[in-house]
Amino acid sequence: MIALGCDHGGFPLMKEVIAYLDANNIPYKNFGTFSEESVDYPVYGKLVAHAVADGECDKGILICGTGIGISIVANKVKGIRAALCGDVFSAKATREHNDANILAMGARVTGPGLALEIVKAFLETPFSNDERHIRRIKQIED
Repeated sequence: MIALGCDHGGFPLMKEVIAYLDANNIPYKNFGTFSEESVDYPVYGKLVAHAVADGECDKGILICGTGIGISIVANKVKGIRAALCGDVFSAKATREHNDANILAMGARVTGPGLALEIVKAFLETPFSNDERHIRRIKQIED
């Protein structure tokens, strides 16, 4: 189960992500927002981060204008490792090395074609389980 959240700036790209998830039969829970009416991104970042941290959802996808603010919010929640990704390599690497559980993207900086490739890479790439990465994640969490 994928938790989804965005602000008004991320709403158009989130519609593209939802279409991709639907087309690939990937289950999700949409925490909003549901329009381009101005809202505060921390509300949606927190909803998604808590859903992932509490185990209600396995991973999350957050989108705002740049992806910066909403990723900062998510990373304040214990147990969350949100990664702002603007390329496929970073999406794969953060899953393999950091076991990131939330993908953040910026709708005003990443076009829909690339964004969907990033989503695909993030969702399909497993954590490596290498000892060095496990050790480093523990250091992050301390």
